[in-house]
Amino acid sequence: MIVLSELKELSVSRRIERIGSHTHIKGLGLDENGKAVKIKDGMVGQERAREAAGLVVRMIKEGKLAGRLVILAGPPGTGKTAIAVAIARELGLNVPFIEMSGAEVYSTERKKTEVLIEAMRKCIGVEIHEMREVYEGEVTKINIRTAPHPYNPYQRIVESATITLKTKEEERTIEVGEDIAAQLIQQGVREGSVIQIDAESGRVSLIGISQESNLAKQYELDTKAKVPRPEGKVKKQKEFVYYVTLADLDRMAARRRGGIFSLFFGGTEEKEISPEIRSEVDRQVKEMIDEKKAFLHPGVLFIDDAHLLDLECFSFLSRAIEGELSPIVILATNRGFARIRGTDIEAPLGFPPDLLDRGIIIGTDTYDEESIREILKIRANEEGIEIENDALEKLTKIGHERSLRYAVQLLSIAAENAKIEGRKKVIVKDVERVDGLFMDVSEAVEHLKKYEGLMMKH
Repeated sequence: MIVLSELKELSVSRRIERIGSHTHIKGLGLDENGKAVKIKDGMVGQERAREAAGLVVRMIKEGKLAGRLVILAGPPGTGKTAIAVAIARELGLNVPFIEMSGAEVYSTERKKTEVLIEAMRKCIGVEIHEMREVYEGEVTKINIRTAPHPYNPYQRIVESATITLKTKEEERTIEVGEDIAAQLIQQGVREGSVIQIDAESGRVSLIGISQESNLAKQYELDTKAKVPRPEGKVKKQKEFVYYVTLADLDRMAARRRGGIFSLFFGGTEEKEISPEIRSEVDRQVKEMIDEKKAFLHPGVLFIDDAHLLDLECFSFLSRAIEGELSPIVILATNRGFARIRGTDIEAPLGFPPDLLDRGIIIGTDTYDEESIREILKIRANEEGIEIENDALEKLTKIGHERSLRYAVQLLSIAAENAKIEGRKKVIVKDVERVDGLFMDVSEAVEHLKKYEGLMMKH
């Protein structure tokens, strides 16, 4: 026998976390009047673009911007993705936000338009309210009755059960059949458990352990949550709220229509959902909205590198955003005048002119030295890096003359170099060393030109 003589509470001394490119962004950094503060919520500079995005957020929250197109246009490294992330932070958890790249639509198994429409429907949240009759309370007595198995006299099966449920107002004993009794056993329901039984379907839900029961006082720690004893009557009408997306409802409807093969032989689901199923889901959702049983939460679909989409995708988006159930679509691109993919037509941003007419365009500008310095400070603070002023100035100069993204990457590498050499702070020597070891884009181009004759071509 193994005896545990002592139980010690250990504190976690090290926290492991991943730091992404935009983990420091908490919002758009606007004041109460919607004006951009130079440095706030992890955002630096780009005041004009942030204020424009703030107006977009206000209209989304008020439900006035559903089915609109917003285009973020600007040079590489000017914060387009950062603004999209800030919009998501401002909208909160209740508004769906889906981020994807323009390259993700190209799949060998699914049509491009199918990928886009699924992404758009993931961005439409549906809040469903349903009133159901339930039996709810703390189990004070439970008696499971069994009977001999009809084909095996040595085995017994569940026949029925008697349970007594108690609330703060009343106590009631009910008889249940074999299906509900089997669920009680399967979920480990015992005296002191708080359960809920759906009167229509007979589905049993184990909510937790009653705080007033002896079972709650028996153990200090338990995997089941300790909850207060329910109030009101044992049998009651209770409102349930479900948060789903149109894509979730599409999949549920598709499974119901799976046919004989999927029901009886376990066939796989279809990779694409038919337009008929989506139309039926839309009809049902509209009916629930009209009856005040559901509420719509249009979200945001953010497509980065949107210039990678082709004419077919652009045509689909132009039509889709005009639908009744469509999200806000944000496209980001760093192209100037570029060829529309799939054609020989050159157009602004690489987008068709008719799509540009349907959207509102937010431009981003290159950062000045002061903004780059502040961004590097924020990144250093986010990553827990101590850096001397001279080293920060060196990185700021690199970011201004070459690339902000390159300077941000050198910051992390310089911190690792300082650690190897036994220093807690990053100094100029660390920045100069890692800058000499790695190349930015312009240096890489020169390097390739130097050895162009020796390198492979295809």
